[in-house]
Amino acid sequence: MIGKYLKIFRVSLTERLTYRADFFLATFLRFLPMITTILLWQAIYVGSGQDELNGYSYRMMIAYLLVIHISRMFSSMPGLAAGIARDIRDGNLKKYLLQPIDMHAYLLAYRGAHKVAYITTAALPYALLFYLCRGFFDGLPEPMVLAGYIASLLMSFLLGFFVEVCVGMVGFWTLEVTSVMYVVGAINYFVSGQMFPLDLLPEPWADVLKLLPFQYLAYFPAAVFVGRISGWELVHGLIAQAAWTVFFIGLARILYQAGLRRYSAFGG
Repeated sequence: MIGKYLKIFRVSLTERLTYRADFFLATFLRFLPMITTILLWQAIYVGSGQDELNGYSYRMMIAYLLVIHISRMFSSMPGLAAGIARDIRDGNLKKYLLQPIDMHAYLLAYRGAHKVAYITTAALPYALLFYLCRGFFDGLPEPMVLAGYIASLLMSFLLGFFVEVCVGMVGFWTLEVTSVMYVVGAINYFVSGQMFPLDLLPEPWADVLKLLPFQYLAYFPAAVFVGRISGWELVHGLIAQAAWTVFFIGLARILYQAGLRRYSAFGG
């Protein structure tokens, strides 16, 4: 059973590596907004007249926003929910029903290959970026913290994948999921900590947002790397992230089975 999905992964990886030049160029273009971000936060700190904002120095803030790019590299799943909804609407979903292939496992293998191809291609540009911005960092975290950071990144991939799968499953109940995707995407951008660290929000909003799963898509891994989360707080965070990941895996399976009872397989 696992062997066929490994073959799907291998074939998909070969396919995605064909577009490595596109990945390389897109990575460089993503760096351009960082110049504006650095200048913006520099102006914020100068204007505030403070060396720290809620425990974040200017150096730590820029380091956090740089590491957010790595978090999103793992957890973002562009086009996944839309592709699932389109397959449901057009009748192409039946290819998973007629062949001995589980849809979730197939998409996971395919998306995993995409991530490996992208991360491999983007490694050099990101290495150059972090080298040029090395003054914002205090070096690598301690080995145990670094291991926790890597674990959080891997789980953010799974969590991001199954959150998007759940959004795509809405297509079983409605013909168009674009509005749902827009709302989820807009909320995710804010509450996951992509815009700024959740710690900057006043109480109780910071604590409330940290109870949601979205923080594990961006904020949590980045906060671990820059040293905001460590020790038992890191352990508890990893356990909570694993629990949310298992929850969305189960929810995706439940929605799929419930949706299939409504599915009529027209089109295709």
